[in-house]
Amino acid sequence: MRVSVDFDRCASSGTCVRLVPDIFEIRDDGYLYLLQEEPDESRTDDLQEAVECCPTEAISISES
Repeated sequence: MRVSVDFDRCASSGTCVRLVPDIFEIRDDGYLYLLQEEPDESRTDDLQEAVECCPTEAISISES
């Protein structure tokens, strides 16, 4: 599985960070960082929730 973020669309709202803090992080500069581009398949449900809850639809997941 591969996680992608369209940083042009991302508003750094933090929804994804609250749902999956080991994959996403907002740093002191206020920008979102993707910590793992290819997380373990066991994280699929959590990541799918982050995709669905992203207010700007900036997150996507695909097969590696």
